[in-house]
Amino acid sequence: MNAQEVRSGIEQSGFIAILRGNYAGWFTRIAQALIDAGATAMEVTFNSANAAEGIREVRQTFGDAILMGAGTVLTIQTAQVALDAGAQFIVAPNTNPDLIRFCAERNICVVPGAYTATEVMQAVEYGATLVKLFPADLTYFKNLRGPLNHVPFVPTGGVEPSNAADFIKLGAVAVGMGSAIIGEYVKHGDGLKTMQERAAALVRSIQAAKTASS
Repeated sequence: MNAQEVRSGIEQSGFIAILRGNYAGWFTRIAQALIDAGATAMEVTFNSANAAEGIREVRQTFGDAILMGAGTVLTIQTAQVALDAGAQFIVAPNTNPDLIRFCAERNICVVPGAYTATEVMQAVEYGATLVKLFPADLTYFKNLRGPLNHVPFVPTGGVEPSNAADFIKLGAVAVGMGSAIIGEYVKHGDGLKTMQERAAALVRSIQAAKTASS
């Protein structure tokens, strides 16, 4: 899949589920719960245990049923490891011109992190597919997007189930969310079922916000 196809898939549900921590042995179970919830994209951060293996497991099990991304990618070398494992999009917390260009030149969906207007526009000029506003704050996002309403933002860090729809209504194409949806609790009792229900509710609220904004 090329960068724009992956972008469209992410925007379909408007939600990137972020796994950060030790989920070895749980990747495919979490992916199945997310698929059942209507989520279309899942990111495994590369400061997590067995990140490449997790991406590979999910891709081998589910193919394109859920898009797999690599997060906290700080170098081209890490990006290559992630891509070799089957990652379909690359997410970074910062605006790294070399990393963005590396992905853009290969038609790979890249989502660099940016905060200031200068960083956002640099990310766009370098070839970002989407721009991760990180960290995210509703009032700041509203003010930032005013002059930059052509930028496809994915607010992350500070996004909760209670305010995700508000970011969408303000013009975000998707949001990224980790511990507010996926945490250690998934490994215990009915944790997976609880996570699926939370994710499904989130997808519904985002879709309603998209409909209301269209």
